[in-house]
Amino acid sequence: MEQSMTNATTSKSSDSVKRGLKTRHVSMIALGGCIGTGLFVASGSAISTAGPGGALVAYIAMGLMVYFLMTSLGEMATNMPISGSFAAYSAKYVDPALGFAMGWNYWFNWAITVAVDISTAALVMKFWLPNIPGWTWSLVALVIIFVINALSVQAFGETEFWMSLIKVVTIFVFLAVGLLTIVGIMGGHGPGLSNFTYKQAPFVGGFPAILSVFVVAGFSFQGTELVGITAGESEDPSHSVPKAINQVFWRIILFYVLAIFVIAAVLPYTSHDLLGSSASDVAISPFTLVFRRAGLAAAASVMNAVILTSVISAANSGMYASTRMLYSLSKEGYAPQFLGRTGKNGIPYPALLMTTLVAALTFISSIAGPKIYMWLVAASGLTGFIAWFGIALSHFRFRRAFIKQGHQLSELKYHAKWFPIGPLLALILCVAVIVGQDPQSFFSGNWEQVLVTYIGVPLVLILYIGYKIKNHTKLIPLDEVDVAPVHKDGTLKNNAAAEKD
Repeated sequence: MEQSMTNATTSKSSDSVKRGLKTRHVSMIALGGCIGTGLFVASGSAISTAGPGGALVAYIAMGLMVYFLMTSLGEMATNMPISGSFAAYSAKYVDPALGFAMGWNYWFNWAITVAVDISTAALVMKFWLPNIPGWTWSLVALVIIFVINALSVQAFGETEFWMSLIKVVTIFVFLAVGLLTIVGIMGGHGPGLSNFTYKQAPFVGGFPAILSVFVVAGFSFQGTELVGITAGESEDPSHSVPKAINQVFWRIILFYVLAIFVIAAVLPYTSHDLLGSSASDVAISPFTLVFRRAGLAAAASVMNAVILTSVISAANSGMYASTRMLYSLSKEGYAPQFLGRTGKNGIPYPALLMTTLVAALTFISSIAGPKIYMWLVAASGLTGFIAWFGIALSHFRFRRAFIKQGHQLSELKYHAKWFPIGPLLALILCVAVIVGQDPQSFFSGNWEQVLVTYIGVPLVLILYIGYKIKNHTKLIPLDEVDVAPVHKDGTLKNNAAAEKD
């Protein structure tokens, strides 16, 4: 029975994805995956909330946590490179019920996020063409990302490569202009570091403010886990995944820390423009403000184009991630079998169509039923942190099982350093960030707001407990965890089916 249960990501059957992503694609997807509106827009609110010092502390701490998560994911992804990655790892190394809950939760999150991103694209387009109905631009954006994802995985990788490159170049230009502005070469008299000691700076609001910025920083870094999903379609995952983690992540930390340093140095944390930063008003993007301070009049239009690129990139990545997760859920026995079928080019078209349908219905609800849309967006809000929690837990158990069964670290193509400190720290910080979403509502007894904020948690628990009760799954003992490495042309045991047998 077990011999027939192969994972289609690595099987030679027709219903399998194709390994068409080059190393440069994977590296740039990992780099561009978490450089978006979280950096270009929301970083301003982080500085206004916690001050320049508080914002830097929060982003550095969150960056370290994400580094540990990336190394954890890298160790598992090089050992078992498949689409669906961490949902399959949760099922394989922890409990099939956890894999079921993680997979459906993640698919739901990204399908909803696609709808949010195409809505944001319409808001950004209003900057240039305010008289054209927003739904028109959202429809255009949805069609574009559907076509990109329907062509081939190479088309997706190439598109993400160039859109990510635009974001990276923008940040380099911003850092150069910002540093010249700080010292007074551009924009007249330079502020130097005076804004770091202005009024209550560098730390404003104490630890509670820093904790609230942890949430902002966490959302900014979400998307880094995409490298785990791309491992299933990478030409050489044992080379491209470690390279993406080791080289790209430090650049991300560099970009975020330096960008926030520049913004905080040029603009005082009391600036009213920083208080309302949102993707719907590009004119108050902190990047735009810094460019204007340097004397660049066309800053708003240029940054609008960059932010539009970021939003389309996020929607494109979301469509890819959710499609591959739904495909993987089918192959693992957690979703209907037809969702695991692929075309000759390796694209899982049924999963792509299902994801597009959900994204379209979610977008329609934003017009027809705003309250339903609000609940859908709220339900997906914590999914990234829940996925990170699952990655850290899976890696903690994988490594313990690997060593307990007599294996040596030298057998791994890539192994995460700082074990077990890394995954344990990630687990603690994930719980802290989830709890710290809106503690004021708990204290004030605003239970409706509590439900809106934390609804993602009970939804995951319902999925987990429901599957566990129905299929009588159990926590897999460490000495029974299957830690055998898998090659590109190998086969994988289907945990869901095995559990049912």
